[in-house]
Amino acid sequence: MALNAAPYSNQTGQSPLIVAHRGGTADAPENTAYAIDLALRNHADVIWISVQLSNDGVPVLYRPNNLNALSNGQGLVSAYTVKQLQGLDAGWNVARNTGQQTIYPWRGKGIRIPTLQQVLTQFPRTTFYIDIKSPDADPVQIATAIKRVLVSTNSLNRVRLYSTERRYTDAVKQVGQLPYFVARDDTRDILARVALNHNCQAAQEPIGWHGLELRRQVEVVETYTLGEGRSKAEFVWDKEIMNCFRTQAANRIVLFGINSEADYRIAKQLGAEAVMVDSPAQFSNR
Repeated sequence: MALNAAPYSNQTGQSPLIVAHRGGTADAPENTAYAIDLALRNHADVIWISVQLSNDGVPVLYRPNNLNALSNGQGLVSAYTVKQLQGLDAGWNVARNTGQQTIYPWRGKGIRIPTLQQVLTQFPRTTFYIDIKSPDADPVQIATAIKRVLVSTNSLNRVRLYSTERRYTDAVKQVGQLPYFVARDDTRDILARVALNHNCQAAQEPIGWHGLELRRQVEVVETYTLGEGRSKAEFVWDKEIMNCFRTQAANRIVLFGINSEADYRIAKQLGAEAVMVDSPAQFSNR
């Protein structure tokens, strides 16, 4: 079952759906059709992809700021046309450590940087969460380009957009018609207020889809008469926090960074709708 734009809530103890982070970054060259296909064969329910904008305005799947992090290219995605990007080897610098040496098993295998349109067309029944990652794209321009692709592929009902940067979330809202996650900062602030104040009223707004790490490192700032104090803290989702979010039926929770069986069990006990994992293969027999 896919977790898409339709109403869905996991409050019955069912197993959370598996979201393949960047298509399964621990199993294959991330954000490629090769990785997506493998994740689906490993029973992933949803595919998380990172999208940037090419020089000629085409949404493509790639995450790091520099092409040399994963491919045999150099520089920013935005410096190249989509044709130039698709001439690169997307698996060139994807390394694996065998314990004795570092190897590059996907070099020369014909794995390319795909466009958003290509993966939506190749996987027409798959639900995608789209993470806007462009370091230098105009927010409205990339949101508009993504919407154009979603409309042309009839995919608006099987996607949800996310960004760690509020400017992109705001642009998605401005462009309109695009399903989206609540801004990460808002989710984090709700989590912090509930954890510190034990007050469910703190979770009333904003309402919607929330995605955040199971454990979130934060800096707590306390204001005193003679100044302020700062301390590090770790907020962890628990039953109290989850119940506070559940006071609004429209809230949906996707927990990030679930890469162990222990954390998966916690997410299931909490009733999360979905969990984001690096290796769908690790959870394929859940």
